[in-house]
Amino acid sequence: MNVSNPLPERLRVSHLSPSRPNPFDLTPDATARSAIADELDLLDLPQFRFEGAIRASGSDAWALTGQLSATVVQACAITLAPVKTKLTEEVSLLFSPHVATPEEEEVEMGDETVEPLGQWIRLGDIALEALALALPPHPRAPGAELPQDVQDDGAEDEPRRPFAGLADLMKAKKPNQDL
Repeated sequence: MNVSNPLPERLRVSHLSPSRPNPFDLTPDATARSAIADELDLLDLPQFRFEGAIRASGSDAWALTGQLSATVVQACAITLAPVKTKLTEEVSLLFSPHVATPEEEEVEMGDETVEPLGQWIRLGDIALEALALALPPHPRAPGAELPQDVQDDGAEDEPRRPFAGLADLMKAKKPNQDL
């Protein structure tokens, strides 16, 4: 997420109790939800909650388990009418000091549930990433259909040949050599 995260909540790892669960409950107010909606190009975010707990895992790692629940309003991909969707996502991450933060531009993707352990666990970033990944990519209003002339039936008789007529065009455009 960008530097101006509208949900900046985070927990200092050194303040977490290793002997019991460390619960969290993020329920942003209307102003924060509006900023999140703007960040994710939503029409509205009337409901958003991220709750769960962080527990010690082994001798030096921390496990986060939580549930994200939200109601989002997006523009229909066809009609641009508002489409309301209720989302519920389970979030499970392991923070380990044995995982390094990638420093290269292109990185091979490893296990997406294991994160590097730093001084902070950024709950706001985790919540926004989980919400962004849960959003429907092409929301559709009930009854919204593409016009018949735009729909692709997927069955083409012949494969496309974009340069099929190029040779004929080149011959037709050559200037007369008999000057």
